[in-house]
Amino acid sequence: MRKTSTLVLGFLLVVAFAMIGAMAYQLKANKEATNNNDAPIVEPPTQVAGIVHNPPSLDDVPDGPLGEAILRGYELTNDTSNVLRSEAPTAEDGEARVNELSCTSCHAGAGMDEEVSSLVGMASVYPMYIGRSGQIVTIEERINGCMVRSMNGQKFADDDEDLDAMVAYLTYISEGIPVGAELPWRGKSNMENVPVPSIADGEQLYQQSCIACHAGDGSGTGSNTGPALWGDGSFNDGAGIARLSKMAGYIQHNMPIGAAGTLTDQESSDLAAFILSHDRPEWKNHDKDWPHGGRPTDIMTKDKRDAIKDGTIDWNEVLGKN
Repeated sequence: MRKTSTLVLGFLLVVAFAMIGAMAYQLKANKEATNNNDAPIVEPPTQVAGIVHNPPSLDDVPDGPLGEAILRGYELTNDTSNVLRSEAPTAEDGEARVNELSCTSCHAGAGMDEEVSSLVGMASVYPMYIGRSGQIVTIEERINGCMVRSMNGQKFADDDEDLDAMVAYLTYISEGIPVGAELPWRGKSNMENVPVPSIADGEQLYQQSCIACHAGDGSGTGSNTGPALWGDGSFNDGAGIARLSKMAGYIQHNMPIGAAGTLTDQESSDLAAFILSHDRPEWKNHDKDWPHGGRPTDIMTKDKRDAIKDGTIDWNEVLGKN
């Protein structure tokens, strides 16, 4: 009887060892399959990665000084010109402080509209290297870059509470987005391959589709309803959108309101060239931009505007197609 029990116990041990061996072999096979480069890899959806465009509501800003700064930053972003000009000592000081635009003129909804150059997540992107500056730029420096280029005005002082307020606002609407995250909504307003434009066709399109908001003389109807596209009240030619590729991309991606994406590459290029052919404030530091090379050829500076007027513009050269 004892001998029989010993045999049975031995048999069970052999079976157990065999099962353990089989399981180990299967685990090894599964690991090899996982590491196999040919095995299909399923990318996690954006929601799982946590990078979603979902800025917090302004109704939820915290109480106290931080909340007050966030709301002030929103006000400055949404209605930049009217706020800063109304608080200037004189009308002349206000005009020198900032042009007739607001941040919302380009970044709809104070930067919270996902489809129109959203600012959500920007606080997580900076500091970053910018080729135009040739250096790593902080978010404060980036704001001031917009103030002197897109807003054709004056920088905030380093200790200006309004600068702190704008940073507080941008930080608030960037909540939950980690530093260095890829933002799917970023960089959409750019056209990589711009067709050679026709100013005449662009003017015709402008008269058909744009004057209701931007006025026949480009002076606009309001910073948030139809910003000034040229003239003294508009951005200067050092702004990013003064590049033909940026303007064409912005037009195609965002215009006309209610029918965005309906314009062809050619139509967008024609409109961009027509808009950028008009006189606007001149940036005085073009020679200091792109200090390490790589200067784009499609920056529509005064010499290019003059070449359009006298019929000597070489669009292939402007577009880098020569």
